[in-house]
Amino acid sequence: MSIDNEFLDEMGDNHIATSSDTPLRADAFTISDEEKIESIKKDVESILTTLGMDLTDDSLKGTPNRVAKMFVKEIFGGLNPNKKPSSSTFDNKYKYGEMLVEKNIVVYSTCEHHLLPIVGRAHVAYISNGSVVGLSKMNRIVDYYAKRPQVQERLTIQIVKELQKVLNTEDVACVIDAKHLCVNSRGIRDIESSTVTAEFGGKFKEEQTRREFLDYIKLDTQF
Repeated sequence: MSIDNEFLDEMGDNHIATSSDTPLRADAFTISDEEKIESIKKDVESILTTLGMDLTDDSLKGTPNRVAKMFVKEIFGGLNPNKKPSSSTFDNKYKYGEMLVEKNIVVYSTCEHHLLPIVGRAHVAYISNGSVVGLSKMNRIVDYYAKRPQVQERLTIQIVKELQKVLNTEDVACVIDAKHLCVNSRGIRDIESSTVTAEFGGKFKEEQTRREFLDYIKLDTQF
């Protein structure tokens, strides 16, 4: 293994991210989903054939197409900006001035270093600046950014940034607690550990507000 490959493997094993933006090429959407599926199908066929699998077997012959469709339409569907959820806001007519917390949002994502699942829960909160957003939209925003090759730190930041933009306020927070199968099922193979990340904006940077949020979600940590 070359020095460059050793360095890249170390970055992946340590889950090092390079940006808070998903690293996409400028030509990422010049071909259709159907064209992507056909291309990925051939790549999966090549991988399985190289591994020695018999693709004429009834159990395997449909696998390349299933995997390709899953990549494009499902687990990496959040790469497509056309699938970004619309996030209409409404006037806060009832003048609710405390934080709103959406707990235990299920997170299904994929580690971009080994393409293995990340599974956990997100807890999101905001304090209204005059606008509110439908509760299900918070779940949809989490799901949209989770459905792409991800790093948990980046996912946490992206959720907060999107809600800050939608709600026109800095007062947004997100905590994610998730298991990474690249840690649980390979490498160190520690099935018990999970990873917690947090991003606090605006008033949530203040100790009292941050503590109130963490008390709401019953997750104590040191800051």
